[in-house]
Amino acid sequence: MKPPITGRTIVAGVAGNPVAHSLSPLIHNAWLEAAGIDGVYVAFAPDADRFEVFVDAFRSGAIRGLNVTTPFKEVALSVAEVVSPRAEMAAAANLLTFGTDGRVSADNTDGIGLLGALAAQAPGFDPKAGPIAVLGAGGAARGAVAALVAAGAPQVRIVNRTLARAEAVAGAVGAGAVACPLDAAAEAFDGVTAVINATSAGLSGQPGLDVPLEAAPETAVIMDMIYKPLETPFLAEARKLGRRTVDGLEMLIRQAEPSFQAFYGAAPPADVDVRALAMKALGQ
Repeated sequence: MKPPITGRTIVAGVAGNPVAHSLSPLIHNAWLEAAGIDGVYVAFAPDADRFEVFVDAFRSGAIRGLNVTTPFKEVALSVAEVVSPRAEMAAAANLLTFGTDGRVSADNTDGIGLLGALAAQAPGFDPKAGPIAVLGAGGAARGAVAALVAAGAPQVRIVNRTLARAEAVAGAVGAGAVACPLDAAAEAFDGVTAVINATSAGLSGQPGLDVPLEAAPETAVIMDMIYKPLETPFLAEARKLGRRTVDGLEMLIRQAEPSFQAFYGAAPPADVDVRALAMKALGQ
């Protein structure tokens, strides 16, 4: 049974807008209960234009830290005084921790989640084996591109409707990343070892992506960072084409592990099947 909330309870959470769909509270609270840690993890939905004010309210130490999701990953980097190399390279943060001195530290564990999910659900996948296409140019895409370049991908092709945003991501990451317009997706998919959706297209209630997945090689792995629904239209199309797929739930869990360690000072207990709990919550 989860310990009761006390005056010493460690509070952390996830900030996004929207955030009601997030499974992060379920995952972190299951780990907390299993570990017997006096902690709680909650969801916050700050106004889209007031994230800096929201973060400033916690500098007094009211909470230990925040995971950050859409649309705040880029602005999250700007509020921090201490920035990890991963977050700096990605130019985005999905993890903020609050120091006792009032300073905010930013990190990016999206890359850990991405590579962990690929390793778990696409055994044998090697980022070094060839070019990789990433769809999108927001905070999630920035973390993915930076992680793939750092992992040795010879080229990461950033495919986005607004080319200037893709060029900005490529410029931030540096050598190894190139920008491609969405209407040239077929050319961008040519010869890739993976295609990764880092956009919100296909999220519950939203239309999916209209991209020519058939242009990617039959051996390419297709991944979607969205986990609600677990099988997005993007992944359904990939399966129809006979491609190997990786889902966003696995990435969510893998990126949550270092976040839990940062918040609560302990690794998540290994004997909790949080994927099964999450899939039950998703109705799978």
